[in-house]
Amino acid sequence: MTRLLLRLFVKDHGNTSDASVREAYGKLSGITGIAVNLLLFFIKITAGVLAGSISIIADAFNNLSDSGSAIVTLIGFKISGKPADAGHPYGHARMEYVSGLIVSIAVMFVGLELFLNSVRKILEPEGLLLSWLVVFILAISMLLKLWLCLFYRKLGRAIGSETVSAAAVDSRNDILATSAVLAALLVSGLTRYNIDGWMGAAVAVFITVSGIRLIKDTVSPLLGMAPSREMVDRIYKKIMSYDGIVGLHDLTVHNYGVDKYFASVHCEVSADQDIMVSHDIIDNIERDFLKDLGIHLVIHLDPVITDDERINKLKSNVESLVKDISPEISIHDFRVFFGITHSKLIFDIVVPYGFKYGDGELVRILSEKIMEMDKSYRSVITVDHHYVPDFQDK
Repeated sequence: MTRLLLRLFVKDHGNTSDASVREAYGKLSGITGIAVNLLLFFIKITAGVLAGSISIIADAFNNLSDSGSAIVTLIGFKISGKPADAGHPYGHARMEYVSGLIVSIAVMFVGLELFLNSVRKILEPEGLLLSWLVVFILAISMLLKLWLCLFYRKLGRAIGSETVSAAAVDSRNDILATSAVLAALLVSGLTRYNIDGWMGAAVAVFITVSGIRLIKDTVSPLLGMAPSREMVDRIYKKIMSYDGIVGLHDLTVHNYGVDKYFASVHCEVSADQDIMVSHDIIDNIERDFLKDLGIHLVIHLDPVITDDERINKLKSNVESLVKDISPEISIHDFRVFFGITHSKLIFDIVVPYGFKYGDGELVRILSEKIMEMDKSYRSVITVDHHYVPDFQDK
């Protein structure tokens, strides 16, 4: 069924990296969610009235709120598919994260509301009327919701969408909620023990916790997450594959929506290489990144001296001192100005977040160790922090 819907309503549905295809996926998930949840609302309202169960009626209105969440998803994908403009030069793709956050908050509040209703039922139990017609209706509604959950999950994975994945989790939670209602109805009808409230409370806790987790997952990309290890290694290997590049550092990657990346990096080239040749190399790299990976890359050129044995030896010695302090830290942009009375060693040191030493203390420790090598050495050290995972094969 899912494949049929994709073939009918999403042109070129296999090309999920295309923005228009992603938008079509989002629209399909939203419209399908609205239709199925409205159908479930009417089915469960009927079952709730027949059984005289407030929990079934509440479950029906939960499906009505899910229709509202599907509308939010639909609007989110519509806005995120808009092209960049003067006011939003990085595009509107982050709106998909915003809509995912709204759906996640809705999931959490549904769980809280269900918990409050369940507590009321524990304190003031209500009689339930067992009807096999109602049992059949609820079973059918669970099958519909199971299909919708699998539908959302497949679409969410296909386009890497937190919003659609959140809707899949919400559908799974609805199945659990309806299962609890159905179990309570059967137990009450067959044994006269009313566990409606207790079952509802247990499911409510699960739904609330899953909502909180979804909020965390959708807030993280809005705040700004570090890129994946795989992306960093792919960037590193591609840049280092170009002749004339001897190293790179200070890589930053900014995400402005799914598959919408802007990055900057410092590329090291030999100081002896003609500046026009170096400039042509980085121009080619920037163009290739946009064409091959869809990443808008800006490169800062860093000339480095590679054939001065004295500087190379000093750099190696400083790197050894740094590794003695911690293998987690590294240096770059190393240069030396030799003077008559003293020499300046200038470099940046990259430190992970939560490092055991503060920036000032680390600079002091390293400066003292460098002076122990030679009292004429003076250090000018700039502390950097990791914005991406370190390169695996550096």
